[in-house]
Amino acid sequence: MSGVQVTARTGSAQTVAYEWLKQHISSLPRTDSVFLSESEIAAVTNTSRTPVREALLRLETEGFVQIIPKRGIFVPAISDFEVNAAMEARQLLEDWCVRQSAAVAESLVPELEKLLKEQAGLADDPGRFIAADRAFHRAIVVQAGNPVVAGFYESLRERQVRMGLSALASEEGRQAAVLDEHRAIVEALRTGDPEAASASLRAHLASTLQTLNRLTSYGRR
Repeated sequence: MSGVQVTARTGSAQTVAYEWLKQHISSLPRTDSVFLSESEIAAVTNTSRTPVREALLRLETEGFVQIIPKRGIFVPAISDFEVNAAMEARQLLEDWCVRQSAAVAESLVPELEKLLKEQAGLADDPGRFIAADRAFHRAIVVQAGNPVVAGFYESLRERQVRMGLSALASEEGRQAAVLDEHRAIVEALRTGDPEAASASLRAHLASTLQTLNRLTSYGRR
């Protein structure tokens, strides 16, 4: 197992282990299934096995891992069905959010422009590029003003990071396309037209799903 060793001084040992595991799992190709070692996780995160075990139980509840007795911690591949279901849920949720945000976009547009500029400078760092992508979409969701929706969105987007990294790695020019699609969303929001904002958002998510589906098709050849 590879990874940068971290320290528990920045938070509780369980939180350190939990955050490191989420980041590590997100970096794995979505079509891969792997086993993780509890002792190796403890060594990398500079914690004992008890907080690691607590973090793993939390991640198991959230659906990220499966704890298999006498075998270890299993990280399953993300199936085609899960990809399509997650993207469908995102489209339903984000479509509502972008329509709500369009009516109050005066403060949102400058924030999105700043995030977009930051994302454009991260082409050489896929992990940070996806984190910036996540921040862009989160800003729209938060602007919609429903904390219950925002909370659900957070849990959904965590699963999307692993898919997103695979998509960026699989298709030349995908990063440039994402930036163009984000710019289209910003321009639509600038008009204050909910229909235009919705159309740009839906086009972006449809493009993302097409990329993910092409990735699966290539893997089967």
